[in-house]
Amino acid sequence: MKLTGVELRKVALPLVTPFRTSLGTQTVREALLVRVVTDEGEGWAECVAEDEPSYCPEYLEGAADVIRRFLLPVLFPLDLDPAAVAPAFGHVRAHQMAKSAVETAVLDAWLRSRGVSLASYLGAVRHSLPVGVSVGIAESIDALLDTVDRHLAAGYARVKLKIEPGWDLEPVRRVRETFGSGVMLTVDANTAYEAADIPHLTRLDAYGLAMIEQPFAPGDLHTHARFAARSNTPVCLDESITSARDAAAAIRMDACSIINIKPGRVGGYLEARRIHDVARANGLPVWCGGMLETGLGRAANLALAALPGFTLPGDISATARYYGRDVTAPFVLTGGEMTVPSGPGIGITPVQEDLDALTTETEWIAAP
Repeated sequence: MKLTGVELRKVALPLVTPFRTSLGTQTVREALLVRVVTDEGEGWAECVAEDEPSYCPEYLEGAADVIRRFLLPVLFPLDLDPAAVAPAFGHVRAHQMAKSAVETAVLDAWLRSRGVSLASYLGAVRHSLPVGVSVGIAESIDALLDTVDRHLAAGYARVKLKIEPGWDLEPVRRVRETFGSGVMLTVDANTAYEAADIPHLTRLDAYGLAMIEQPFAPGDLHTHARFAARSNTPVCLDESITSARDAAAAIRMDACSIINIKPGRVGGYLEARRIHDVARANGLPVWCGGMLETGLGRAANLALAALPGFTLPGDISATARYYGRDVTAPFVLTGGEMTVPSGPGIGITPVQEDLDALTTETEWIAAP
């Protein structure tokens, strides 16, 4: 399969409500879509880098530049197989989100031309999945309770609360007391705490949480291990895991007992599958995190989350949780579950009218 050209398309999707974490507040999700055109067909993917390098060192404009200047030139001469993409990018350090977008678009094109779904290719064992929802930091406890109530009524199987210093024990206590012990409840700190906060964070043990996600800095596995030894609440790593090697190191250090796998953060769905395999071999459950994806990223995440080791509901909410209008047909929650796309490739393509309405910029890069 040979590349004939690549389109980089920037889109802007207004959020139905602002989404606040310890890293900041988003009202619009700007995303970079990658469309590869080959002699066998085309494929789509989404780069999940954000506008600013706060969640990780990558950011949207930088990812586009890396794709344009450093990744595509090495692919154009190759006879492409999806497994060859990551090795071809070995000369570029980091930039996992840029690499993931290009690899996924190539994988989508390759699978479409062969009539194979991404779910089947990765080894999925389920056709539909219970999913969770992520709830941002609210303006008040009452507003938080209203939001959680609405999501539980919609059928979400797990509620994740974003926390930060000053917004942790009391919101969690009120949610647990209001909705009871039967709700699967987790918290996500997005690296907002320091080692000195360990005694404070252990007080969360009182609320029967399924996990506390990434309380400390990404590179600080030592503090995560110290906290895990003192906490009765399972520790989940997110930002710390950028590869299967990272996962193995964290497991060896007992820094976590759960791993959140985000394909964009780890360099693509093939590396995500390797992390899944490492965790499963060591008896750790995994789940699929979210980056406010468009329908393109949501479809691919559902395929990944259908693998056998993904035993916890992921952050793959219905489209209406975030967007009134998406670049694809909306994903819906039915009976508390979402359907895994079964069509060729990622199983979905953009709706042209919606895509055009949400597009802010396009660039075509032809093969030399």
